[in-house]
Amino acid sequence: MRESTTLLPPAQKPGIAKGRAAGAAAKLKAAIRNASPRLVVGVLLAAAAAVVCLFLFFELKGNIGYILPRRAIKVAAMLLVAVAVGVSTLLFQTVTANRILTPSIMGFDSLYILVQTAMAFTLGAAAVVAAPPTLQFGVEVLLMVAFSALLYRWMFTGATRSLHLLLLVGVILGSLFRGLSSLLQRLMEPSEFIILQDLFFASFNNVDPALLGVSAVIVAVVCAVVWRARHTLDVLALGRDVAINVGVDHRKVVMRVLLGCSLLVAVSTALVGPVTFFGLLVVSLGYQLCRGFSHAWLLPIVVLIGAVALVGGQLLLEKVFGFGTALSVVIEFAGGILFLYLLLKGSLK
Repeated sequence: MRESTTLLPPAQKPGIAKGRAAGAAAKLKAAIRNASPRLVVGVLLAAAAAVVCLFLFFELKGNIGYILPRRAIKVAAMLLVAVAVGVSTLLFQTVTANRILTPSIMGFDSLYILVQTAMAFTLGAAAVVAAPPTLQFGVEVLLMVAFSALLYRWMFTGATRSLHLLLLVGVILGSLFRGLSSLLQRLMEPSEFIILQDLFFASFNNVDPALLGVSAVIVAVVCAVVWRARHTLDVLALGRDVAINVGVDHRKVVMRVLLGCSLLVAVSTALVGPVTFFGLLVVSLGYQLCRGFSHAWLLPIVVLIGAVALVGGQLLLEKVFGFGTALSVVIEFAGGILFLYLLLKGSLK
């Protein structure tokens, strides 16, 4: 009798446990939302530094003079991609006023695959793999930036000057590029297609140090320009009418932002390969963590989230799962799920 008066009926225990879990989750969510951006940046900076140090020095054995520089190059490539993809996606969503769009909707990833497929079809996959990395990098960046520049100039100098029409044309051209790539791949020899297929996924294992230096300079210059225009980006986020009313040359600024996005995406894609949904993943998390939606805080938060995700994810794959799969596959899977969730949630703005 004494036990029956002190213990709750078993049917009530699951409900109480669920209520406590829901309450704890609500408190955690409220704490995250109420955290100051300065605190969020500090925590993310500490986490990024921790995963970088772990990646560089965890189980560092053998020939340190050979292993450590290779790890450093890989970490530098991941950090560079985190900056380029995160910043470009944030800028693209700012000018389009839509939080589910990424620069890949303009067909950059499809154009990269088409360029690789066309070169392998005409020259042979072995010749593409053996070609000088500097030449490949220059051709890919030039083609992607030229494509975006022509598209933006055509769309913004006509009579319509519609950003929505630009996005629609980008989607159509991306589908065209994917169709042409698929046609060429079906005409190729199976052995050459197997060699070519490795180029379709992002890889941080064989990054050329010379290309890494060139890419770092380009990304640093673009990011410096973006940082100077961070307050203008805050105005753009309020909408076209508000930006024009406060004296912002909307068409000119949007053109510059889109060209900057194109350059960042082109450099990142040409350096390691396409990462379609990675930008959507880190920017969505950045909006959840940043309370004020100011680009002065959003930019570093998005970059640091990307750094933690890439370096930490690669560390888990190498040390825990033993290279069970490529990091880009995991990123695309998680980003695809997030994309579907945002669509179902109705986050189109």
